[in-house]
Parts: sequence; structure tokens; C-alpha cells
Amino acid sequence: MKENHANNGKFSSAQTSRDEMLEQSRLSGLTYNEAKEYIARTTGGHGTNIYSDTDVEEVRRKNQQSQNNK
Repeated sequence: MKENHANNGKFSSAQTSRDEMLEQSRLSGLTYNEAKEYIARTTGGHGTNIYSDTDVEEVRRKNQQSQNNK
């Protein structure tokens, strides 16, 4: 955004308060890293195990039990 120099940088060229705009942006939603973490947890993407709360050993045990019951 190009700033109007007559207002000492407090307002954008659209006369929007820069401070208000930054605060509104800060409160508007997830950060980039929070969004990445959410997507990783909810879509099961590759290489996202650091975001997972899955107990891998429990899954292995259940899979083994399932195979034994066949």
C-alpha cells in the first residue's frame, strides 16, 4: 500500500488507519504457521507427523490384533 506522506504515515492512501488495520489483521484469524498446523492435523498430509497426536505404537498394536483375528 502506498502511503500518503501528508498524514505522517498514519493512514494508507485509502485513508485507513494503519494501526487499526494492523490490529484488525492480527485478530482476523490464524497465522501462517497455525494454518499449516491445522491443515496438517486435519488432512493427514505427508511429512506432518510433528503435528500429529496419534499414538503410533497403539495403532500398530491394533493393526496387529486385527491381523491376528483374521
